[in-house]
Amino acid sequence: MMGDRRDVVGDVNSNLIISHSTGDAQLDKAVWQWLTWDKNPKTKEQIENLLRNGRNKELRDRLCRRLTFGTAGLRSAMGAGFCRINDLTVIQSTQGMYKYLEKCFSDFKQRGFVVGYDTRGQATSSCSSPRLAKLTAAVLLSKGIPVYLFSRYVPTPFVPYAVQQLKAVAGVMITASHNRKEDNGYKVYWENGAQITSPHDKEILKCIEECVEPWDESWNENLVESSPLTRDPLQQICASYMEDIKKICYHRELNAKTSLKFVHTSFHGVGHDYVQLAFRAFGFQPPIPVPEQKDPDPDFSTVRCPNPEEGESVLELSLRLAEKEGAKVVVATDPDADRLAVAELQENGRWKVFTGNELAALFGWWMFTSWKKNRAKDADVKDVYMLATTVSSKILKAIAHKEGFHFEDTLPGFKWIGSRVKDLLDSGKEVLFAFEESIGFMCGTSVLDKDGVSAAVVIAEMATYLDTKNQTLAHQLTEIYKTYGYHISRTSYFLCYDPTTIKRIFERLRNFGSPNSYPSSCGAYSILDVRDVTIGYDSSQPNKKSVLPVSKNSQMITFTFQNGCVATLRTSGTEPKIKYYAEMCALPEQRMKGRRTPCQNPATRAWMWL
Repeated sequence: MMGDRRDVVGDVNSNLIISHSTGDAQLDKAVWQWLTWDKNPKTKEQIENLLRNGRNKELRDRLCRRLTFGTAGLRSAMGAGFCRINDLTVIQSTQGMYKYLEKCFSDFKQRGFVVGYDTRGQATSSCSSPRLAKLTAAVLLSKGIPVYLFSRYVPTPFVPYAVQQLKAVAGVMITASHNRKEDNGYKVYWENGAQITSPHDKEILKCIEECVEPWDESWNENLVESSPLTRDPLQQICASYMEDIKKICYHRELNAKTSLKFVHTSFHGVGHDYVQLAFRAFGFQPPIPVPEQKDPDPDFSTVRCPNPEEGESVLELSLRLAEKEGAKVVVATDPDADRLAVAELQENGRWKVFTGNELAALFGWWMFTSWKKNRAKDADVKDVYMLATTVSSKILKAIAHKEGFHFEDTLPGFKWIGSRVKDLLDSGKEVLFAFEESIGFMCGTSVLDKDGVSAAVVIAEMATYLDTKNQTLAHQLTEIYKTYGYHISRTSYFLCYDPTTIKRIFERLRNFGSPNSYPSSCGAYSILDVRDVTIGYDSSQPNKKSVLPVSKNSQMITFTFQNGCVATLRTSGTEPKIKYYAEMCALPEQRMKGRRTPCQNPATRAWMWL
């Protein structure tokens, strides 16, 4: 398995392996490859120490599995190993990317490639987003590819935006978004400005496997400074982006004179400077920053986790600052500024932190209302679209049904939304808004991905407009439900770090009581239909096949109850989580009467199977 060791007699790596052989030829080969190829002293030392200490199970876990594309590209813990994010795996991924793009684009060397990064880092592995971005650039520069490498950290949305603006063939953002501080990632965008989907992801992985040994110049990060093919797009892209988002600014005069104050937290990430600029682009005074959180900090030292989706528990500093400053609205961007959380001070003195589904109802209402007021004379509502992932609220579907525009849902992950939006735009349709319930929003189509920067300033304009009507965001949400029907949802998750346990849970649901049989009820509530996109099954369809594409690499089962509740259980594509989603949708004339349903009590009812 290791080849002829006589070729490397005297090599310190081979001697180390020979003296500490694991007894597993496949593992020995993987160890030899790592110690031969890795030029990062800290990650190389991590593998050496595991080998010397006989920790073969951990060696196998780190070296005998490879990174795969999830809903947001490659994402894993930083550190040594072929299944982790580090210098070597990023070089390998970029080499594979180069091979695939070379096949796909004859003009690759003319159009170039975009590289952006956030501010994550890990001292113990000497691994940081800026360094990984430089190595990504070095691989491509060594092959004569022009690289648009941002000279400083940027929001994730800037990379897909730059890909389209610069007409590059593709782009990569080095980020792990809102994941824990130990993680990092490699997010890939295609020439259309959307995240890659199948078959590109599978073909890139094949190309990675074909060229895992680093090329001679792949480690030469000095190429970034010395190559004439390195270009810095920062000023051009930032200026163009800020100009483009003005297309979805409808009340600049109101914004300029509002007395409303806003607080913004960037969660120790990249968002501060860019949100400040976006507010100015809309005519606002810049929001009040949370001083402890406005500057990048890879340790995310003031929050237990850097995910604003966790709600009030991680927004404490911003809420206290807002109370001190007399601000009624708090906007929070996650570390790479592609997601947005919003909190509003209520009349009772308490803060309401809106869910992603609630914010989507507000954004959907706002974007359509603004379109109606400002549309061209020949604009047809039948050419208007909004989209959401299938696990998100169906409130947009209800608005679309009443207002006459189109609604579509996609598989989870904004990569599916972005690609579909591009198809719609290319066919002459107009897309106003798209979202995923995990606080990811796309207002307009300047960026074909979720964008926390533009969403933050749009929600500020919405709050400003409502304030002139003596209304609040919470009041308007109620009005939306009265008009289009109440949509009550519950979403949460269970942490599970064992893939075997996760597989066992879902296989049990597929063989519940007898082989190839799903549950027929949950407690007292009967199940009407089951959709399992992992295997392509949908009991509601005449041919029993799922309308949504089959997604074999992830687990997702949806149960539609007799009483109208729709509940989905799925694995996360970016974190070790089993997520659950449940929603009850009422007609406009219906009102909630307090009866408990599986949707209202998912922990004890809808997921008793766990």
